[in-house]
Amino acid sequence: MPIVVNVDVMMAKRKMSAGELAEKIGITPANLSILKNNKAKAIRFSTLEKLCEALDCQPSDLLEYVKE
Repeated sequence: MPIVVNVDVMMAKRKMSAGELAEKIGITPANLSILKNNKAKAIRFSTLEKLCEALDCQPSDLLEYVKE
């Protein structure tokens, strides 16, 4: 998939655990894992907004386009 999700990179930069982030943004750890492992087919803007707020970053820090 040409869209790469870099949530794990930002979590490491912010020294935040998956459980802590999932709780902050209001999703299950399982759903966060799906997102982190590039298994998600879509993401809601509301979830993206919460991720950006919790990780103090921009959407471009979390999502990257990589040409195949």
